[in-house]
Amino acid sequence: MAATAPMSERAIQWGRAWGARAEDWELSELQQLPTYEEAIRRVGISAGQRVLEVGCGTGVFLRAAVDKGADVYGLDASEALLELARRRVPEADLRLGDFESLPYEDDVFDVIAGFNSFFFAVDLVGALREAGRVAAPGAAVVIQVWGRHERCDLEAMKMVARPFMPPRPPDAPPEPDLADPGVLERVAAEAGLEPQSSFDLTWAYEFANEEELGRAMLAPVGLGDLVGPRREEEVRRQIVEALASCRTSQGGYRLENEFHVLIASA
Repeated sequence: MAATAPMSERAIQWGRAWGARAEDWELSELQQLPTYEEAIRRVGISAGQRVLEVGCGTGVFLRAAVDKGADVYGLDASEALLELARRRVPEADLRLGDFESLPYEDDVFDVIAGFNSFFFAVDLVGALREAGRVAAPGAAVVIQVWGRHERCDLEAMKMVARPFMPPRPPDAPPEPDLADPGVLERVAAEAGLEPQSSFDLTWAYEFANEEELGRAMLAPVGLGDLVGPRREEEVRRQIVEALASCRTSQGGYRLENEFHVLIASA
């Protein structure tokens, strides 16, 4: 059992959602290695560094960091995802928790990373401020978000999925469009971090056939469960149709997406 920390109702909700189809989500996360490797290269993760991933999922980034000699820590709201991470990275200190209230002391980590995770916080600035709190002075904070909308094939899937997403709390701060140039940098600075450098990276998710694509697309945020059994097949079909332009001549699917990564310092 992973070590636990108090979690908000919102974090518990997200944890259940993401864990609903953990092994199907792993189909996608395993393919995110290009972003992880480039972030590791740019930050220079090396032996003996203490590295925390916020929203560690199934542990693919943590495995890559361990292979560079780092001491790794992972936090996620989903016990199901943590169980897969535990198998992949038995060396890691993995905890069930809420990234808006990190269960760590101040000034602990040499690198903190969040890949498409921080923006699930109700208060993004607050979540980044928490990352800065547990980072050692001058430590790197790596923040990945989606790139420009027109350069992401998965925008078509998001259009189908969006009506089923849990609503934001009525008192939540306005949600920034992090795909707009400069917005992520501004938000990070507001959280007390110092933007250092950024880069954009494009690569493709690949799925062998329609069945695998459907499984993978219904896994994020537990979309299949959010939709419910009566509408799941209908929504799966809508997603497959929306991604028809990504079908290859061999019957598989190739979904190219741009990601924007900011490296800030605490």
